[in-house]
Amino acid sequence: MNHQPINLPPAQQSRLLAGELLPVMERFYSLQGEGFHTGKPASFLRIGGCDVGCYWCDVKEAWDASVHPLTPIEDIIQFVLTQPAKALVITGGEPLSYNLDKLCAALKEKQVTIFLETCGAYPLSGQYDWICLSPKINMEPRRDMLHAADELKVIIRDPSDFSWAEKNASLVKDKCKLFLQPEWSQHHKILPRIVSYVKENPKWMVSLQAHKYMQIP
Repeated sequence: MNHQPINLPPAQQSRLLAGELLPVMERFYSLQGEGFHTGKPASFLRIGGCDVGCYWCDVKEAWDASVHPLTPIEDIIQFVLTQPAKALVITGGEPLSYNLDKLCAALKEKQVTIFLETCGAYPLSGQYDWICLSPKINMEPRRDMLHAADELKVIIRDPSDFSWAEKNASLVKDKCKLFLQPEWSQHHKILPRIVSYVKENPKWMVSLQAHKYMQIP
C-alpha cells in the first residue's frame, strides 16, 4: 500500500503497512477552506508522502514521507476526539499511499465524520462520509475512484486545464459535485476565466481557498 519508501526496522515497517503508524506532517483544528464543505469546523490530518509531483503544489514539504514522524493512530484518534467538532479531514501528501482501514474503523466507532482529500491515483482504503477527488494530469485517477467521488475539485492554472476538468467530469457519478478551483499563485489571473466558464457551464461551481483569505491553517 505504501508508495513512499521509508527505510524502517522490520517491526515498524510492518506496523506502517498495517496502517497502525502513519507519517504525520501536521494535525490541527480549523475550518474547511475548499469545496463543498467550506466553512465547516474539523480536525485536519496531513499525511506525509506524495509521488504525484505537481510543480505548483503549495505543500511540497509533504512530499518526502521519511522526514515526518511515524505516529500511532491512537494518538491521531485522541487528538480528534478532544476537539469540539467530531470531524476529520484526511489530506496530504497523498493519503491513499497508506492503509487507512484501521484509522477509519476506529474513528467510525467514535461516530467521527471523515472527509478524504485524494488525487485518486491509488486504491481506496478506509471508510468515508465524503470523498473529494482532485485529479492531477501527471498521474491520472483510477476509474473506481472517479466513481466513488462525492466531489470533483479540479485545479485550474491555465485555460488548457478546462478540458482536463471536463474529461474527469464525464467519468464521475451523476450526483458528484463539480468544482473548479484556481491555483493559488495564479488566482488573480485565472479566476475571471473560471467565473466566465462556470457562468457558461452551470454544472460547475467555483471553489476558493477560503482559509488563505481568512489567514487560517
